[in-house]
Amino acid sequence: MLIMDEADKLLSPEFQPSIEQLIRFVPANRQILMFSATFRVIVKDFKDRYLNKPYVINLMDELTLKGITQFYAFVEERQKVHCLSTLFSKLQINQSIIFCNSVNRVELLAKKITELGYSCFYIHAKMLQDHRNRVFHDFRNGACRNLVCTGWAVREIWTPWYRIEQELGTEIKQIPPQIDQAIYCQ
Repeated sequence: MLIMDEADKLLSPEFQPSIEQLIRFVPANRQILMFSATFRVIVKDFKDRYLNKPYVINLMDELTLKGITQFYAFVEERQKVHCLSTLFSKLQINQSIIFCNSVNRVELLAKKITELGYSCFYIHAKMLQDHRNRVFHDFRNGACRNLVCTGWAVREIWTPWYRIEQELGTEIKQIPPQIDQAIYCQ
């Protein structure tokens, strides 16, 4: 029997070759159990390739969590810090993940957000993996409200936008001029 907890992480490009090598050592009449909060395309591909007559138990009606609203905003380079400052001051944002397209921009933006008085962590590919893992773990546990990262530094979010929406079964809309207060948890 092979049991994989956090299967989506174990099947990321960095671990999948090791998992496939491990499977070669398990008998052919094996049973594989996979647990994950999200079953991305990579998990489905693995399931289709290695599981015979899989039995799927889904405890969630939808993958997006209740109480979480997602928006995106496209702004020109010179407007980014002002836009973030406005969003932070006008909205009740519990946590945010902000993507930048370079390591330098990640560090610069994280510094600017901190200077604005908001808590902020950052991660990027030039950091040691252990440090990135620790920062992301602390962010997930609420130690900080904002995380700035390069688009591929967070392995949980590496697929293109369309695939994210498809896998989550939701539509991530552009931020509207006015946010309906009803979206906030009471």
